[in-house]
Amino acid sequence: MKYLGAHVSASGGVENAPLNAMEIGANAFALFTKNQRQWVSAPLSAGSIEKFKANCARSGIDASYILPHDSYLINLGNPDEEAIQKSRAAFIDEMQRCEQLGLKYLNFHPGSHLNKIPVEQCLDEIAANINLALSKTSGVTAVIENTAGQGSNVGNRLEEIRYIIDRVEDKSRVGVCIDTCHIYSAGYDIVGDYDGVFNELERVIGFEYVKGIHLNDTKKPLGSRVDRHESIGLGLLGIDFFKRFMKDSRFDNMPIVLETPDESLWSGEIELLRSFE
Repeated sequence: MKYLGAHVSASGGVENAPLNAMEIGANAFALFTKNQRQWVSAPLSAGSIEKFKANCARSGIDASYILPHDSYLINLGNPDEEAIQKSRAAFIDEMQRCEQLGLKYLNFHPGSHLNKIPVEQCLDEIAANINLALSKTSGVTAVIENTAGQGSNVGNRLEEIRYIIDRVEDKSRVGVCIDTCHIYSAGYDIVGDYDGVFNELERVIGFEYVKGIHLNDTKKPLGSRVDRHESIGLGLLGIDFFKRFMKDSRFDNMPIVLETPDESLWSGEIELLRSFE
């Protein structure tokens, strides 16, 4: 079974996110557990935590199908000492918020070398910071999202993600989220070589590490390394890709989250995708 949703608003409190997911007919969702544009936010109140859990129960959405996203400010591979300290603290805080909310995952972009250090050194730093965060939390899996490779971002190659995983000490608490826009923009032809790409994913990383999907069409061509999402079927992936994806049982029983640009279309996109199962 496919669990579909979108990255919904948590405006007014995290407890509103599951209600917003219900409104679009979702049985999965993503959210920010704090303001993604600020380094430091007020702690979650006991009341918000209680209401979030109650609203998740009301919506019928289990924690296994909720994929929170960390702040875009965080760069776990930052070569600057002052900046990496801020990123470490913020990432640990995000992991702890997920723990408080009873969530199982935290999705994050791995980081950027900012053209100041070698890629391998950046990947080592990311792995070390994941290990630090895991040592200070329990029950939450760090889920690495593949990137388009824009700018100095790492994680656009499957081998780079595998490199990080290999250096995470607790393999039971690390996973991967595949963004379909990003993987295409990174140069993996999921349209023309669907089987080849996902066989490579199995060979390099292993489907046991795939914990979630960001299901997005793309505005930019194969290998462009530009991250520009498009609504389902309106971009270069095309509707046939989504029909094939929805019939692929390897992506059952995990959160599949839309980050498509027009939120007014989300309920219709979810309905359309379900018609392909």
